[in-house]
Amino acid sequence: MTIIIAILQAILLVVVAPLISGIARKIRAKMHSRKGTSILQDYYDLAKLMKRSEVREGGSGIISRLMPPIFLGCFVLIAAGLPLVMQACPIPMLGDMITILYLMALPRFMFALASIDSAGSYTAIGGIRELLVGVLVEPSLILVLFVMASAVGSTNVGLMSTAVANLQATPLVAVVVAGVACAMACYIEMGKLPFDMAEAEQEIQEGPLAAYSGPSLAMLKLGVSLKQVVVASLLVCIFLPFGSAPTLAPLDILIGFLVFVAKVLVVFLIASVIENSAMRARYKILGRYTWFVVGIASLSLVFLIIGI
Repeated sequence: MTIIIAILQAILLVVVAPLISGIARKIRAKMHSRKGTSILQDYYDLAKLMKRSEVREGGSGIISRLMPPIFLGCFVLIAAGLPLVMQACPIPMLGDMITILYLMALPRFMFALASIDSAGSYTAIGGIRELLVGVLVEPSLILVLFVMASAVGSTNVGLMSTAVANLQATPLVAVVVAGVACAMACYIEMGKLPFDMAEAEQEIQEGPLAAYSGPSLAMLKLGVSLKQVVVASLLVCIFLPFGSAPTLAPLDILIGFLVFVAKVLVVFLIASVIENSAMRARYKILGRYTWFVVGIASLSLVFLIIGI
């Protein structure tokens, strides 16, 4: 039963990721007093790209060919392992904190490696920016998850979710501060302004995407949308697990699914509002914006050590 839930929730996130991305883009357009594109525009783009032939840069090798399926596949695996609609992980092995961190780091590594493999100037700069964002935000996310693992006594995300839902994660202040730091780190990982802009493939930030076309570009676009949903889901399932199904009863699963969808939509609504109050920053000064996240994550560790 849990394997079926894991497969279904992974398929669900893959299917709805373009829709949520379209809704977020529509919210941004309305806040800018623009009509904006249809919320289904991402589906139209993906269908159009899947029909086109691939055009590759001269000199690109096997890394460039492997990057799109690896990028998408890693986030599909994370989506299958997270406790989205119920408190326990459907696949405990995929719900381990260390496994999740590695699966999130691999796409970024392949993304940067592909930017070098393509031998393009803009793609290489885009890869550098991606690595810089990773260096700035991943330590905070690792520290937050370490605090939660220490507070719960396990690296399993499902046990973290259960402990928070039952108010058993202690010390409470450390957990709350870790949740704030995790929310800020996840906002950066979602590719929101001022840190990134997910659809900026014609600019320097998403440089490697400019080297792809056809089905490969479709996989990457879908992977970028799926990454945003997965990161938001990670925040929700660890620090906002309230309403998740405590058992495998069909009614509990249905309620957990509806509550999960509502929580993710609220997270994207808040992220869209914050994004529209900021402008994109140059990658050389990103550290000025991320030191605060590191400080809050470190503060949660201090509270954990002193036990408050």
